[in-house]
Amino acid sequence: MIPRHLLIGVAALLVLVVAMGIYLRQMRRQAKELESPAASALPVAPPASGPTETVTLYVADDAAGVLRPRSAQIPLPGGRQQRAEELLRALLRIYQQPGAPHPLPPAADIRAIYLVDPGAAVIDLNAAFADQHRSGILSEQLTVNSLVETLALNVPGIQRVNILVEGQTRDTLAGHADLSDSFDVTTIEGSQ
Repeated sequence: MIPRHLLIGVAALLVLVVAMGIYLRQMRRQAKELESPAASALPVAPPASGPTETVTLYVADDAAGVLRPRSAQIPLPGGRQQRAEELLRALLRIYQQPGAPHPLPPAADIRAIYLVDPGAAVIDLNAAFADQHRSGILSEQLTVNSLVETLALNVPGIQRVNILVEGQTRDTLAGHADLSDSFDVTTIEGSQ
């Protein structure tokens, strides 16, 4: 026969194991709830102010492998630099919608656009834009051409564009599209 104090000890340990299992399950559920909003959080840009204008955005279509012009009504600020930033952010919002013809990661964003020298623009992308971009020459080139053509069409005087990632030059976007040189807007081929 098993001594009584041993039965009580085993029963106490069993109750402790069940209680710890319940506690662990509850902690996992709480951790999941805390992760969900942080993982799906998009960068928040301040809302644009200014009169609403009709602009043409060059939207990449992966299935056809072309850029398609799309009209959009967006509020545009008066300054050229702020106007350029809002144009490209509107383009990114199209790419970040469910079922987009050229999906980009939700965390992808334009850090800034700098209009330098007459005719030159610099697009500074965040790290998530490049690091989470789908790899492939067509996909990457469509992204680059879409940004460059949208900017060149809607901001007068831009003749060449450079693309940085986190303020630094980078050889490629995600392994294929060359970012090391300026893009001459007259040589970019969009389909219309």
